[in-house]
Amino acid sequence: MDWPIQQVARLSGITTRTLRHYDQIGLLPPSRTASSGLRHYDTTALMRLQRILMLRQLGLGLPAIADVLNGQDDDISALRDHLGWLEAEQERIARQIQAVKHTITTHTEGTTPMAHDMLDGFDHTQYKEEVEQRWGAKAYADSDRWWRGLSATDKAGFMAETRALAQAWKDSFAAGDDPASDAAQQLAARHVRWLTAAYQGKAPGKEHLIGLARMYVDDPRFAANYEAAPDDGGATHVRDALIHGAEGNG
Repeated sequence: MDWPIQQVARLSGITTRTLRHYDQIGLLPPSRTASSGLRHYDTTALMRLQRILMLRQLGLGLPAIADVLNGQDDDISALRDHLGWLEAEQERIARQIQAVKHTITTHTEGTTPMAHDMLDGFDHTQYKEEVEQRWGAKAYADSDRWWRGLSATDKAGFMAETRALAQAWKDSFAAGDDPASDAAQQLAARHVRWLTAAYQGKAPGKEHLIGLARMYVDDPRFAANYEAAPDDGGATHVRDALIHGAEGNG
């Protein structure tokens, strides 16, 4: 039994364009191609796609994913490894759900929320090593000091703006805004203000901002914040708008 590319795209949440790209680079060839040229995928191909999607969630780029898949002949063993990661993520998300419920309940009842309950599961230190490798130990230390110095209310407000900004970018992309348009550039300015808050009031320089903008596309973990579906172009919209503004064209 196999499934046509349109059905696989719908079930997996990725585009047919992405599936065709995976085929072109040898990452996920279809199990067969009909005489009409339509790609079909069997259970073995879907198992490989499942692993690709999970590795993307871990932040790996496509070349790295190919290396992992090519080096693991035992699909079930690899899936067990992924299952362990998923279960850890499930536990973390469950803690976040309880934290948000705690905030809602205490606010509704007029009682005082507990800071450790409000922020349980929101571990900002999980990228410590990566931040230090990319931007140095001082960058992480400054960020960590800023975050720990915020009140529970300020932390909740910053996270709320993070979510609102991500949704505003998705809405802008869905509306078909040109990255150079006034609407997109106003959003880019809002994004810079958000970054400035995270950098303790110091706005990112031109090159720093451009580097961040490109990372939103290059790193799947960041791209996912601005895409309603994987590779739908939302992250590219953010990147182009930010770079346009950084170049002084806004």
